[in-house]
Amino acid sequence: MFKSVFIKYISAFMLINILSILLSTTIITTLANSYDENNKIRTVSGVAYSITDFVIEDYVTSGRLSFNDYLNQSLHDIKPILDIMAINLDDIVVFISDGAGDIKLAGGSERSKTYAGDDGILSDDEEISYPPEIAKQLQEGGTIIRTDTLDGFFTENHIVYILPITSLDGKVVGSVMTSTVASGMDELMNAMVKTIIMSSLWLMLAALIAIYIISERLVSPIRAMSRAAKEFAAGHFDVRVPVVGSDEVAELAEAFNNMASSLEHSEEMRRMFLANVSHDLRTPMTTISGFIDGILDGAIPPEKHEHYLGVIATEVRRLSRLVSSLLDITRIQAGERKFNMEPFDICEQAREIIISSEQRLEDKKLDVVFDADADNLYVAADRDAIHQILYNICDNAIKFSREGGRYEIGIHETGGKITVSVYNEGSGIPEEDLPYVFDRFYKSDKSRGLDKTGVGLGLYIARTIIEAHKEKIWVESEYGKWCRFSFTLTKTLPAEER
Repeated sequence: MFKSVFIKYISAFMLINILSILLSTTIITTLANSYDENNKIRTVSGVAYSITDFVIEDYVTSGRLSFNDYLNQSLHDIKPILDIMAINLDDIVVFISDGAGDIKLAGGSERSKTYAGDDGILSDDEEISYPPEIAKQLQEGGTIIRTDTLDGFFTENHIVYILPITSLDGKVVGSVMTSTVASGMDELMNAMVKTIIMSSLWLMLAALIAIYIISERLVSPIRAMSRAAKEFAAGHFDVRVPVVGSDEVAELAEAFNNMASSLEHSEEMRRMFLANVSHDLRTPMTTISGFIDGILDGAIPPEKHEHYLGVIATEVRRLSRLVSSLLDITRIQAGERKFNMEPFDICEQAREIIISSEQRLEDKKLDVVFDADADNLYVAADRDAIHQILYNICDNAIKFSREGGRYEIGIHETGGKITVSVYNEGSGIPEEDLPYVFDRFYKSDKSRGLDKTGVGLGLYIARTIIEAHKEKIWVESEYGKWCRFSFTLTKTLPAEER
């Protein structure tokens, strides 16, 4: 049930919201109840102190020796005072008792009539008394504050405040008790709780809709990526994920699509490589096999053996170059090829390559230009590896040059680096192929009309070697007009000057 990220997200959100509602409701109701109870305690205590002060003062000035005699004679006079003091206070009932805890008078709000009728005076046969525990506490002279039924004195919870009345000699002769119903906030609390819960539920519903929309936008591309990844596993690299918006998820989807494009291109290059290698293996092997069979069975006359053996030797060398390139890649990928960094003259190396290609340059009537900042420029690199790169680039430039076109090797110094570039006028490279020129298995001449010997590994090897030197290699081209390959090397001094 909870395997889906979406379900987990929504469930966590709902749980947090429900807990938040319960917690906020509990806190608010607790604070409200506490405030109401404290407020009622302040009210009943204020009334209790006021009435107690009045009774004590009136009792002292009456000159009567007995507090009970004072109460019996003054009840009718005290009752209006009780009612006046509680006239603006709903539900407050004031009780006055004698020293034994017997209630003599009840006044205050209309509720007092339920205890002592209209006149508030309790006759001997109507008297009600404090519970024994309360009477005992009063005799000890302490103030009593309670929120309960007062041991059954009331039928429901009341907030009770009892003050003792003492004589001049410190003896407890009576008490004043003020009380009010403790559950006066129940209806307000119920309404408040309902309001909080209803408003929270509406807010949670709105938030849930918003979260659903947002999370669906987050999860939907992930689902699409999951489906696409399964398609990739099945070998279908043409699947793409829709990119919506410009947030982080959209960036992830775009990166995923770029990865898919790279995988698709790599797969296409792999197929092309296998096709090229198969062709380059099959063709010379078929040629070699045919000519050898012809020589062995006498179909080729002896005077032509030398010519056909030369063809066989050429095809064997072609196979050797292919195997050598494959081995080079294997060694580079395994990190087994080590580079010997030493100073050498890159200008001299470039001149040697031009001289070695002289016949091919003349055959194509190319306009050869050698442009260097100096006759000798020294670089720190692996001589053989750089020769392999430069020779490969120069060979490709000649191969793809148009007859009579410009062929230029440039060697220039820029900021402590030597930039070597090889330019030719000819077929060039299509703009859409430029990002893949240095990939494995890439062949610009897909028709094999010009490039009959390569298998698309030379430039990949060149890039790998240059990157191992911590340098850069790049290509610029205008399709059908020209092409320039360039790479950098670190400038250094000749060995004898170091």
